[in-house]
Amino acid sequence: MSDIRRIAVNTGGGDAPGLNAVIRAVVLSAEQLGWEVYGIKDSYDGLFEDDGVIRLDRHSVRGITHLGGTILGTTNRGNPLNWPVTAPDGTVTYEDRSQRVVDAIKGHDIDALIAIGGDGSLAIAHVLSELGLPVVGVPKTIDNDLAATNLTFGFTTAVETATDAIGKLHSTAEAHERIMVVELMGRSAGWIALYAGTAGTADVILIPEIAYDMDVVCQKTEDRYAAKGSQFAIVVVAEGAHTAKGSMKYRETAEGQQRLGGVGKIVSDQIHEITGRETRELVLGHLQRGGGPNAYDRLLALRFGTAAVRIVQAGTFGTMVALDPPNVLAVPLEEAVSRIKTVPLDSDVIQTARSLGICLGDQ
Repeated sequence: MSDIRRIAVNTGGGDAPGLNAVIRAVVLSAEQLGWEVYGIKDSYDGLFEDDGVIRLDRHSVRGITHLGGTILGTTNRGNPLNWPVTAPDGTVTYEDRSQRVVDAIKGHDIDALIAIGGDGSLAIAHVLSELGLPVVGVPKTIDNDLAATNLTFGFTTAVETATDAIGKLHSTAEAHERIMVVELMGRSAGWIALYAGTAGTADVILIPEIAYDMDVVCQKTEDRYAAKGSQFAIVVVAEGAHTAKGSMKYRETAEGQQRLGGVGKIVSDQIHEITGRETRELVLGHLQRGGGPNAYDRLLALRFGTAAVRIVQAGTFGTMVALDPPNVLAVPLEEAVSRIKTVPLDSDVIQTARSLGICLGDQ
């Protein structure tokens, strides 16, 4: 048993439905053990700001299980392992602040950290753990691309949001006899697009794991128009989808940053050029991150939060909580961040989509 009195919790990377549920579970579980809980604002940034580390108790987390976002704030900028430092002449260099993070946490008399995040945040947690900080990770990402866990919380809510949007597109597509192309998130993995596209009865689903052929895609949409009573088509595109000779598409922001996205418009334009059909594209974007978690994600987040406290109590640090149905267990952080979990080509949902006649762009 570890000698724990004070723990901290933070949320890093992109937000996901269920973050607040994890925070509440951590606080209530820790208080049952007589521990104090502190929240670090905006990932690790709060360690270096006034009032950036705040006391959390059952009153401060009351009524937040169903809320989206995170009461602690989050950021996907300012990686402490590669922190940008701007010189007076404007030159930007990068430095490793990981030891400063460890020292700052210890300076607050924190005995252990529960880090909630995706692959980037948990990679940071892994480095901090190797520097001697007692850390337990909690997997969070709507992309469901973290290895070593069956599911990440936030994923099923994002799929519900995307499925609902696809359902609404059916009626407007049919009314105008259009081809509607919807771009969904997921980075290098096609979990959201595959699940939402299949549940939403899309005609075409393009995911990063399967390089698509535009001629195959257009043949499918033309087959739809040739079928009696089907004068429209729905095409779902994961943001990381690409052709066999192409690569994932990025767009430049006003700040000069490269952001994944834009393939939906490319696919829409190419379908129009090849078929002559009227097409429209929609990027669902951050709607997939927003809103409160559904019942499944609420429960999973609560399970993860309480499991993280039990793992801290047992002193099993350098680990991440993971869903291995029907159990939640601890797995090494190194294993969790060693690779991105992509959709297996022989998965049941891939087979289901093909059996339903959904085109995946390759045949």
